[in-house]
Amino acid sequence: MHADHIIVDVNIATMEPQGDDLYGVIEQGAVVMGEGVIQWLGPMSELPELDLLSIPVTSAKGAWVTPGLIDCHTHLVFAGNRAREFERRLQGESYQAIAEQGGGIATTVSATRAAEPEQLYVSAKQRLDALYAEGVTTVETKSGYGLNLAAELKLLEVAKLLDSHHPVSIQSTFLGAHALPKEYQGDSDGYIDLVCEQMLPEVAAKKLASAVDVFCEHVGFSHAQTERVLKAAQDLGFKLKLHAEQLSNMGGTALAAKYQALSSDHLEYLDEQGVKAMAQSGMVAVLLPGAFYYLRESQYPPIELLHRYNVPIAIATDFNPGTSPLCSLQLMMNMACTLFRLTPAQALQGVTCHAARALGLADRGTLAPGQRADVALWDIEHPAQLSYEFGTKPLKQLWIQGVLSKTF
Repeated sequence: MHADHIIVDVNIATMEPQGDDLYGVIEQGAVVMGEGVIQWLGPMSELPELDLLSIPVTSAKGAWVTPGLIDCHTHLVFAGNRAREFERRLQGESYQAIAEQGGGIATTVSATRAAEPEQLYVSAKQRLDALYAEGVTTVETKSGYGLNLAAELKLLEVAKLLDSHHPVSIQSTFLGAHALPKEYQGDSDGYIDLVCEQMLPEVAAKKLASAVDVFCEHVGFSHAQTERVLKAAQDLGFKLKLHAEQLSNMGGTALAAKYQALSSDHLEYLDEQGVKAMAQSGMVAVLLPGAFYYLRESQYPPIELLHRYNVPIAIATDFNPGTSPLCSLQLMMNMACTLFRLTPAQALQGVTCHAARALGLADRGTLAPGQRADVALWDIEHPAQLSYEFGTKPLKQLWIQGVLSKTF
């Protein structure tokens, strides 16, 4: 066994369920990290013989470790803000009405197209740093604020730079079919032609994204248009995801299941047929309580149905400038409990093992031998505190691929 670092006297939430224990707790344990992965973990009494004098050792003194957190749905790279639209919504205007008047995503698109890559990188890094400080070790970020070939590539190239220069692992998703740009007003099919025939092949050729997403909604793209993008993306070897059933039920989730998508996200208007489709295809439901809260929604996702059909539930920030400018995954865990009535254990699953599954990543999200050594050490008495409290900054240390990346 190769050991680069050992954590001892630690309570471990492996996030590999053991019967009714969703946390997969190992009390008074130890974790051995080496070569970027977890080499061994278990009770201290069973720790293999190692030369502890030559290996760095952290004594946790009874604190807890969990897998590094995973934010599986964000829109980190963009320019500008929409604070004035926030005011308009508070004065009674709807998200749909603002979008129809040329606001919403179109406002961010204009600012993003005009921004230099350096500006986009700096602002996105600030947001990423905020997640990093909360124990987040993997972040998915989507394009979708360029809506032409050059600007979409610019966003994905900035995300690639972040992945290269920041400790957090970045998973990039192409969301060219996010909204209809102003130059294609009245010709949504023409824009989908552009996405399928030019954008997707170019993104694939440059290897700038691993997944493709579509906003299937009345203010986004139709069922038929969504299917065109999913099929074209699948043919190019992309993993698939979908924004669906946020504002209405258009059957997008069932369509995504047909194409073996990894996840469907938002889901406030998802019906039982859609839940069944998710269960049958092995999809993950990604719930976004920040957008629900920020838009003051009253239609709740079908939590009971998702539980009944054993659909895994992930939780994410959906950080974006219009509907969830909330850059805190720990806040989302609290909201998942208070708004959606998940338990703290289910919320932690939602930002670890289920979030990893929503991204198609089998090498992280749990603490087990062979998994990436993405490990967060928390000054807490029980993992439920991560959902119970907010703003107390309980993170003590963070390892990413076995390297001590941050100490607090």
